[in-house]
Amino acid sequence: MRKLVLLFFFVSFIGQAQDNIIYKKFNSFNLNEERILKIYVPESFQEDDQNTYPVTVIFDGEFLFDVYVANTKLFASRDKAPEQIVVGIFQNQNEERYSDCDYSEDTGLPNQESSKFYGFVRDELLPYIDDNYPTSLFKTIMGNTLTANFTNYFFLESTPVFNAYININPSYATDMHEKLESQSQNLITPYYYYLSGGDFNTEKRTDGINNTNNLLKLSENPNFKYHYDDFSNSSKTASIGQAIASGIGFTFRQFAAISQEEFEEEIAGMEPGDAIEYLERKYVEIEYLYGSNVKIRESDIYKIEPIIIDKLNGDYLEEFGKMIMRLYPETPLGDYYIGLYYETGFEYKKALKHYKNGYAKIGSDNANSDGYYANIERVLEKQRAERLGYYEEEVPEEELDNENEG
Repeated sequence: MRKLVLLFFFVSFIGQAQDNIIYKKFNSFNLNEERILKIYVPESFQEDDQNTYPVTVIFDGEFLFDVYVANTKLFASRDKAPEQIVVGIFQNQNEERYSDCDYSEDTGLPNQESSKFYGFVRDELLPYIDDNYPTSLFKTIMGNTLTANFTNYFFLESTPVFNAYININPSYATDMHEKLESQSQNLITPYYYYLSGGDFNTEKRTDGINNTNNLLKLSENPNFKYHYDDFSNSSKTASIGQAIASGIGFTFRQFAAISQEEFEEEIAGMEPGDAIEYLERKYVEIEYLYGSNVKIRESDIYKIEPIIIDKLNGDYLEEFGKMIMRLYPETPLGDYYIGLYYETGFEYKKALKHYKNGYAKIGSDNANSDGYYANIERVLEKQRAERLGYYEEEVPEEELDNENEG
């Protein structure tokens, strides 16, 4: 009986896990045939119909879809990437990938047959997903070897329809490296380009990857976000999973909390007002691009705290505190920074008010309550010193003791 219950639970769990994955036969006008799609929607799609999600289109969907979905769930659970709608296109039922992604050896561009597949993705599939699912602006496309090369034709458009391109061991077409380098210089809005390779690839494929990397890594256009991984110490099969994880991390780094690298490269040299603006703008862009209404993370607040406190005599502490109070009115953080602003300005009465407000939000049973209460004690000491006509460091201890007794 126990085994029967466990088996029922396991089957139920698998059934629930598959509820968010849909298999659809899509009747394509461009291809004049049906194609199988595998579509994943996040669980929160059922819980909140106000959410919108970035979309990722996966070529070779039979093999790459599940690996990508597993990784995107992991990254989302760690707050390293937004939840995504993932669409896998089956291309290996009758070796369709070869006609889908073929190209002219002379021009390196799609031929008559593969142009139909291009039209299917751009003019049929993407509108269908946008019309039937709550999508945000950000779109990613991913492929492997031959299908990876084909993702680049979307990048070569005058206004690329996808924001990010994940190329795993691509079999680049003729002169593709030159086409990509030229396009990378013309971008006027940000695009992400991820490339992976390794010595397990054929010599021809490796040459194409190396030629492309050698050009793209020299790009000085700030709108071209580029990353290359060499997985030569791995195997071709293992590198696929490694590239997917790395590609997701790179593509959605704007979404993640501020890293030490981002802080040092972008923020460390800023003045306090600019640092606050950078933080607010980062989260406005997160919502705009990914549709994720994410509040400014506390870790990011702490990241820029030294700039706010140490520069310009703490003049931006009040503005910083008010911003935090709008975001986290239930925490003492905002009151602390505003209290510190008044304390550094010798307005002890106002400082005490905000420190007390913050302490009330913590509660005396909180492990951090004693540490926070030290702010109140410090300001009380300064008030007593002020009444006695001393600077705090000059007050004789016996006089403060008398003042306390009084």
